[in-house]
Amino acid sequence: MATGIKLTSKEMRFIALFESITGATVKDCILYEDQNRAIFIVKEGDIGMAVGKGGKNIRLLERMTNKKHEIIEHSEDPTRFIKNALKPAHVREIRITEKPDGKTIAVVSVNPRDKGVAIGKNGRNAERIRFLAKRYFEIQNVSIT
Repeated sequence: MATGIKLTSKEMRFIALFESITGATVKDCILYEDQNRAIFIVKEGDIGMAVGKGGKNIRLLERMTNKKHEIIEHSEDPTRFIKNALKPAHVREIRITEKPDGKTIAVVSVNPRDKGVAIGKNGRNAERIRFLAKRYFEIQNVSIT
């Protein structure tokens, strides 16, 4: 996890609840109050444990918190992390390049029929990917093509 990430007490309470119910290790939690949504970044390999058989852990947590929950499997590799964050969209290729001005960008190529899923309603998924890529890997922009 990138250094300097600060969690609020509410996010820490959500992490404690999530870990006690699922047994998965949470690396980060982001709450979007305006969207009534919680995003959990779980340790690599813990995604199955976090979701639970048939999604039972997610359903239980959503009933308890009255929020929609998203789970993303962490990876130290930025391409793997972006691919995980875009699931269920099928990612064809991810190119990460450093521009002459020193900024790092990622260009993500997805299957044309999955482009809507990758971008999301009103661009919400694309914004989430940009936020997470910057938070963890200092990638300034993510473009979905």
